[in-house]
Amino acid sequence: MSSSASSPVVSRLPVLSLVSVGMIFGLTYGLSTPLLTFSLLDHGYGPHIIAALAMMHGVGVLGIAPFLPRLAGWAGPRKVLLAALACTAATLVLFPLVPSIWFWFPLRLVLGVATESMLIMSESWLNQSTDDSTRTRTMGLYSAMLSAGFATGPVLLTLVGRHGMAPFAICCVFVMGAFTLVSMPWMHAPKPEHPAHSSLWRYISLAPIAICVTLLMAMLEAASSAFLPLYALHMGWTERQATLLLSVMLLGAIVLQTPLGWLADRLKNPRAVLIGLGTASTLGALLWPAAITTPALAYPLLFVWDGLFAALYTVAMSVVGSRFSGGDLVSVYATTSLAWGLGSFAGPGMAGSSMAFSPASGLPLFVSCACGLFTLLPLFLKNRA
Repeated sequence: MSSSASSPVVSRLPVLSLVSVGMIFGLTYGLSTPLLTFSLLDHGYGPHIIAALAMMHGVGVLGIAPFLPRLAGWAGPRKVLLAALACTAATLVLFPLVPSIWFWFPLRLVLGVATESMLIMSESWLNQSTDDSTRTRTMGLYSAMLSAGFATGPVLLTLVGRHGMAPFAICCVFVMGAFTLVSMPWMHAPKPEHPAHSSLWRYISLAPIAICVTLLMAMLEAASSAFLPLYALHMGWTERQATLLLSVMLLGAIVLQTPLGWLADRLKNPRAVLIGLGTASTLGALLWPAAITTPALAYPLLFVWDGLFAALYTVAMSVVGSRFSGGDLVSVYATTSLAWGLGSFAGPGMAGSSMAFSPASGLPLFVSCACGLFTLLPLFLKNRA
């Protein structure tokens, strides 16, 4: 009787462990990006150097992505995930210890390699282990915890400050906590499988919407993490208010993912959902310049906007999980990883150029145009993942 009663809890432990890895990915990125941005500002560096450092994350992602399907097929997702978590912890410790900020550039590249491996292995593992009836809700929970990690990073900075070893050390402790969970005996990884196609480029034609939404997500996550606080500072906000605005925005993605995932499961028309979310994201970004002058408007607008925007990724990845499995699913995620790397590389540079062109409206116009271009895809690509 007791074992039967406890089995539902035991069966949830792998899901909770993988979801915790998603949160750690978000925490690592959400803490390191604004922390390094403000540190560069302290040293007198401008938007172009800030963008260059942020772009190193994308270089790391682009470097590791083509090898992830082979690594997963050879070593299995569990070993790759554990190695990624260990590398992330070690890299975080090194940031405050190196003698010059120029060492941050190779460290940011290594962090991109490690964190992206962490993300792809955990998300593909979770998606492959979930049935179709609850897939969108489960992936919505993963996305919500991913966003929770992003939001926790700036909050952590406001609580412990951004100077010294403390923020890096606390993040490292969380990473090692996820390492411990993945090491537990209940974590049974899917059997390693080789994909049907050896070239990742083949999967671009098989899952174009998922790959493009990942590109969009990476561009805007990287751009907003690096430049939304800078945008708010330019509009007269204090550093503390600007950091809080980023956290409130990410909080919307946490709170709204589960209900939006539940709604998407009920509607059973992911194409229409993607078009609706894309349209709302496009129009919502155009309201940023008007709202940013009044915090009482800016906080709720950014809260709702990021919740709707993040749901694009949740819905797209749910469709991928229902259409691919095994090595093909890992390969699709590896291809989306390339898109994430490209987006992480291009997003900060494009956002920095937009802000240099128009500090008051460049960032929201860039965000709106990017969301609008994506929304055209599901309009024209029917029956595609």
